[in-house]
Amino acid sequence: MIRNLERMYVSALTGTGAAVGGAAAAPGVGTGMALALSAGEVLSSLELSALFALSIAEVHGVGIDEIERRRTIVMGIMLGGSGSATITKVAERTGQHWGRQVVAKVPLETLRQINKILGKNFITKYGTKQGIIVLGRVAPFGIGALIGGGANAAMATLAVKASRRAFGPPPPSWP
Repeated sequence: MIRNLERMYVSALTGTGAAVGGAAAAPGVGTGMALALSAGEVLSSLELSALFALSIAEVHGVGIDEIERRRTIVMGIMLGGSGSATITKVAERTGQHWGRQVVAKVPLETLRQINKILGKNFITKYGTKQGIIVLGRVAPFGIGALIGGGANAAMATLAVKASRRAFGPPPPSWP
């Protein structure tokens, strides 16, 4: 199940990035269309990433009912190594696979502190990456499709690796 989620996530993000970048290849309206579509694609990639992170948590048996815990899981996975480092530093006790510990042991007030830090990092790092990708997608002659698809594939692969670090090996069974 986890491998299927990972494959679907990477292929969905790669496909949307390539499709939006491919719009720049259309003569006349390509660049403007690619810029307009990029705004929507940024939002859809955020939504896909949140769905991926929370789905992985669910497969690992980590039910997340509180919004602060959801935010921590999603931002921690999307920020990759820097998110993991922030979570373990502030929480001081999460251990190697922080995804399960965030739900089980970290108090809500500590999660709020973590989310403040992650939120600032998320806006600067994710926003910067997306801004660069948007500029790359508007490259003409189909180059934007390669840049958009490749950049999204790289970001999705990093999120997959971060989810593996966050939750560890797959559980033996899934109810």
